[in-house]
Amino acid sequence: MNSFVRALRTPELRAKILFTLGLIAVYRLGVFIPTPGFDATNVMMCADQAASGQGANVLGMVNMFSGGALLQLSIFSLGVMPYITASIIVQLLRVVIPRFEALHKEGASGTAKLTQYTRYLTIGLGVLQATTIITLVRSGNFFVGCTLELVPDQSIPTLLLMVMTMTVGTVLIMFMGEMITERGVGNGMSLMIFSSIAASFPASFGQVWQLKGWITFSLVMLVGLLIMVGMVFVEQSQRRIPVQYAKRMVGRRMYGGTSTYIPIKVNQAGVIPVIFASSILALPQMAASFGDPSAGWVQWINTHLVLGASFSWIYAVVYVALIVFFAFFYVSITFNAEEIADNMKKYGGFVPNVRAGKPTERYLRYVINRIQSGGAVYLAVICLIPLVALFYLGTSQDFPLGGVSLLIVIGVGLDTVKQIDAKLQQHHYEGILR
Repeated sequence: MNSFVRALRTPELRAKILFTLGLIAVYRLGVFIPTPGFDATNVMMCADQAASGQGANVLGMVNMFSGGALLQLSIFSLGVMPYITASIIVQLLRVVIPRFEALHKEGASGTAKLTQYTRYLTIGLGVLQATTIITLVRSGNFFVGCTLELVPDQSIPTLLLMVMTMTVGTVLIMFMGEMITERGVGNGMSLMIFSSIAASFPASFGQVWQLKGWITFSLVMLVGLLIMVGMVFVEQSQRRIPVQYAKRMVGRRMYGGTSTYIPIKVNQAGVIPVIFASSILALPQMAASFGDPSAGWVQWINTHLVLGASFSWIYAVVYVALIVFFAFFYVSITFNAEEIADNMKKYGGFVPNVRAGKPTERYLRYVINRIQSGGAVYLAVICLIPLVALFYLGTSQDFPLGGVSLLIVIGVGLDTVKQIDAKLQQHHYEGILR
């Protein structure tokens, strides 16, 4: 606590922290401002019905990332998902489009160009998602089982205003996130997701208390604490591959002769595989929402591929398989063993007892695949916790102690604390991390 007090006493760091908290407060305020065109009273009634388990939400992942703004159909309904999706798409396109890979290798100027493409794609995805949500609301498939009129005026100008408002809300979130990253503390978009998820914790824990009593609630809190300690340990774990640089003459100066290492985290893919898997599983549910409820394929999807009021082994198996697949897929794209091996060879670096070039590349692939095997199992186990809680405790599908929520909260928390610690060390203070 003394370290946090010292951080607030540092003028530069205090200004960054207050700036970050101010923009997060603006973001949380926008969550409760309804989008013009919706009947706010009826929306709140339908949202309460859906939250109590009487309705199904086909966009649960977006709702969680938006801090409940999606169910309230506010101006920030889309949250950060369009930006996250655009960032992932641009990153994956580096493998497909040589121009994107060339921009990535250009340094700061190329990165700025890729960021500009991400912004344009975010706007396009915002328009698409806003149109989809409004269409679902008008058709009655957004809040399943709620028959209240949510869009009183369905004229073209009103619908265009609703799409524009939700899209501008996404652009404003993107702008605030970039401002936090540039002038505040931590990654702006990650901190907004962090605040959205943390805001849902009290209601989720309150539901466990009301449904199961204080004994089960205490047990859940104890298990949650143990899970968080284990996750912090795994998130901080890494395999360090030693690298030795040979001495070389450049002009009249001697360079090299140093030792370093390549850090490879156990969870190298982060939360991306879980987002991919959840998004893929949301597609059948969204397709079923447009179909006839009495159709056989719609009933099968709602029974086996929708995480609702009952536990489904098919859902669990498919979910785990998708997480494992995307964990290896994403790491194979982001961790370029060939590029790392070529750079090491170019600057006279080598792994001890491993020849430079292709042997180093094969060794790096071997190591990353072995480590990622453990990381994929770790992600699968963490993401099964909400399903187990749904089965044994009868809680909602947004049970907070597991899956995407804890991965993001712990990852963002550790990253932010490290950045504050680095700022404190620059001012010769004792850091937060010991």
